[in-house]
Amino acid sequence: MLRLENVEAYIGENRVLRGISLGVPKGSTVAVLGANGAGKSSLIRVITGILKTAAGKVLLDGTEIQNLEPHGIGRLGVATVPEGRRVFGDMSVADNLMMGAYLPRGRKHLSETMEEVLTLFPALKGRTAQRAGTLSGGEQQMLAIGRALMSRPTLLILDELSLGLAPVVVQEIYRVLATVRNRITMLLVEQSVDMALKNSTYAYILETGNVVKDGPSAELLKDPKIKEAYLGM
Repeated sequence: MLRLENVEAYIGENRVLRGISLGVPKGSTVAVLGANGAGKSSLIRVITGILKTAAGKVLLDGTEIQNLEPHGIGRLGVATVPEGRRVFGDMSVADNLMMGAYLPRGRKHLSETMEEVLTLFPALKGRTAQRAGTLSGGEQQMLAIGRALMSRPTLLILDELSLGLAPVVVQEIYRVLATVRNRITMLLVEQSVDMALKNSTYAYILETGNVVKDGPSAELLKDPKIKEAYLGM
C-alpha cells in the first residue's frame, strides 16, 4: 500500500531523512521505532505532505504522492493520530468526532461510523456532550483515534500512541486497534519499542534519519542487540 524509495528530506539545511526506503503492505501493521531525533516525525511529515522530499519517491497504491498537498493525501485515505492527541478541548466529544468526517468518504457513512467508533470506545459513548478538554489523557487519546477513524481511512498513522499514558491504558487502546486491523492498514511510529513490536507485524528502526535495522517484529523482539539497546535488557 505505502512505499518509500530512497527518500531524502531537509528542514532548513539539516538533512533529516537520508535515503530511507520502507514498505507498509496492505493489511499489515508496521512499526517505525527510534529515539528522539531519529527522524520519525520527519517521516510522518513527508508521508502526509507537510514536509516535501528533496529526493526519492513516496507511493500510495502505486501512485506517487510526494508532490501532493496534505489535503490531497487525506482524500486518498491517509489519516493521522498526532503526537500529543491535539483534540479540540473546547468542543464536545461529538463535535471532535464530526471534525474527522469532513472528507466525502467520511460524510457518506457518518452515522454508521459514529456508532462504530463509540462501540469501539465505550468510555466515550456516554460523554458525547462533554468538553473534550475535561477528558483524561487516555480518553483524549481514544477520542483522537476515533476522530481519525471517522474519515474511514485505508492507512492510519499513529504517532507516539503510548506517550504519557499508563501501561494499562495503552494495552486497552492496542486491544481496540487489533479489532480493526483486518480493514485498516496501520503505521505505528513509537518510542515504546516493546509495545510497538508486540503489536506489529514488521518494524523498521531509525537512527539519525537512516534505517539501521528492519525485520519481522517477532524476530526483532528476540534480538539480543535490540533488547540491550532499546529494551534495557
